[in-house]
Amino acid sequence: MKRPRLLEINGTDYEVDAEGFLQDISDWSREVALGMAAKDGIELEAEHWEVIRFLRGYYFKYQIAPAIRVLTREIGKRLGADKGNSRYLNQLFQFGPAKQACRYAGLPKPTGCV
Repeated sequence: MKRPRLLEINGTDYEVDAEGFLQDISDWSREVALGMAAKDGIELEAEHWEVIRFLRGYYFKYQIAPAIRVLTREIGKRLGADKGNSRYLNQLFQFGPAKQACRYAGLPKPTGCV
């Protein structure tokens, strides 16, 4: 039997998959997101939280994490064209905006991400 992977944040262990996505979406908290980002060497700022909040809202409405094209288009509609483009999102989430932002948001890996 395969042992679960664990991610330790502030003394608490969370089950994650091989790529660091939470196994149980209900484990997510702001503290978990901050811990994940810190392990990646990133300090989450207001712009990151805008995208994270958007992703969580999208997921709970549609029950799916959006792929990058959908994410870019929908961010543009809701937050403006200056934020709804891949250049802006890649500056915030250097390891892939849809994938990394969804991980910080506690969501499953987006469809179509490798």
